[in-house]
Amino acid sequence: MSTIANPILPGFHPDPSILRVDDDYYIATSTFEWFPGVALHHSRDLLQWRQLPSPLDRRSQLDMIGDIDSGGVWAPCLSYAHGRFHLIYTNVKSRRGAFKDTHNYLVSAERIEGPWSEPVPLNSSGFDPSLFHDDDGSSWLLNMIWDFRKGRNAFAGIALQRYDIERQRLTGPVHNIFRGTSLGVTEAPHLYRRNGYYYLVTAEGGTGYGHAMTVARSRQLTGPYEVDPTNPVLTSNPDAADQLQKAGHGSLVEAAGGEWYCAHLCARPVVAGRCMLGRETALQRCVWTEDDWLRIEGGPYPSHRVAGPDLHWQAPLAEPDRDTFESPGLHRYWQSLRRPFDDTWLSLTERPGCLRLKGGESMQSTHRQSLLARRLTHLEVEVETRLSFHPDHFQQMAGLILYYDTQDYVYLRVTRDETLGRCLGILVSRHGVYDEPLTSDFPLVDGDVRLMARLEREWLRFFHAPGDAQGDPDRDGDGIEWQPIGEPLDISHLCDDDPDYIRFTGTFVGLCAQDLSGAGLAADFHEFDYRPAKSRRSS
Repeated sequence: MSTIANPILPGFHPDPSILRVDDDYYIATSTFEWFPGVALHHSRDLLQWRQLPSPLDRRSQLDMIGDIDSGGVWAPCLSYAHGRFHLIYTNVKSRRGAFKDTHNYLVSAERIEGPWSEPVPLNSSGFDPSLFHDDDGSSWLLNMIWDFRKGRNAFAGIALQRYDIERQRLTGPVHNIFRGTSLGVTEAPHLYRRNGYYYLVTAEGGTGYGHAMTVARSRQLTGPYEVDPTNPVLTSNPDAADQLQKAGHGSLVEAAGGEWYCAHLCARPVVAGRCMLGRETALQRCVWTEDDWLRIEGGPYPSHRVAGPDLHWQAPLAEPDRDTFESPGLHRYWQSLRRPFDDTWLSLTERPGCLRLKGGESMQSTHRQSLLARRLTHLEVEVETRLSFHPDHFQQMAGLILYYDTQDYVYLRVTRDETLGRCLGILVSRHGVYDEPLTSDFPLVDGDVRLMARLEREWLRFFHAPGDAQGDPDRDGDGIEWQPIGEPLDISHLCDDDPDYIRFTGTFVGLCAQDLSGAGLAADFHEFDYRPAKSRRSS
């Protein structure tokens, strides 16, 4: 029997929605303010997963310019009915204070690879929408209801309303079918039908260390729903430091052989209370009791290793971690902040063999940053690039960045100083407080410069070398005489667990260019090499 190693999708992959169509399994996860929207993965054995093209790849489907940190795409739901894939998602415009502006949309496609349709607006009454297709051919929209009024339960219940697929509109009354349990923060509804019951799966307890998955059931679609007497069905043990934490927000799938699995989010603290990789996706095997209640095998706490189904599949080769930018398009792991890839700020052709980024807005902008990055999926890794960039003044910068959001990042950048000329330095933002930890930037000679970041769990060290230094890319840069710049930095603030500001994404590492003068000076990156520590995934 095969064994599933959790998390199956390491790094920032929260809010999984899992689906089986024939022999194929798919998972959709949230992307928040990162573009393109919704990460899709495919498998045939539940062990090995490959990334698919993202379904929301154009601005007409997803306009996030100006979306706040941890806004954008929340909790997508993937389903299949009537010969088409259906994907529901929220584009969150505001979330702090009493109000949340949460607009829900539906796109569909005949094939999972697309093309996906233009979006159908649904409602804005709450977030975490999902679509349930009943045995009689009807379809139903669910979402949590947000109540902004003072003194009320903001998580006011789960709304259910019929969706007419032919007419592409909601119809009929809205039913509040479930107001949650004492755990509170009732969200992320998914409906399933089995053995004459409707099963409602929700997330409760908040998406932190008290997170949980609740199951309730009813003989009638609109309820009333009775809660599993052992609730919560899934949660984490905060006293077990080596356990997967924050377990909750689950969805269910029945494998081809009749086994059941739960895909859920989880997190792994690097140090106490700090999860730099963000919320990840794990799988747990499930069993049904004789009286038709769902149980997590070995639960209710999640397991690192889970028995897989008796399936065999040779997964396609993963995209290489080293990108020389010689391909006509970008690898699927690349993402940008809020705006689509287009030639107004990014080009692979203007200087062949290079990624050209045209200087955009600052790192605290929620509009037009020129930043291209990939998820951090390992806690021991080296990241390297070679940069051609010749700034005219201090408002022009480019380099290598580890980025959580506009409040938290660490940046090794090339710029120009009135006294030093072209130079290299470090910028840091911790919880929105800007800092330059070096007493003085390092002057650079003419020509390209190599930049490298070495991460060992929460400790980061930056290095640089002349651009003409040669190394062996198959031997982790051996042969290059790297010079450290600055002292090791504790970057555990790049995490979900900000004490004053709830947020939901994860750390990215990538390339960026700023031109605060508005001239749009370009920076050319010749390569990007992401090198995990040998034989390690992350811990």
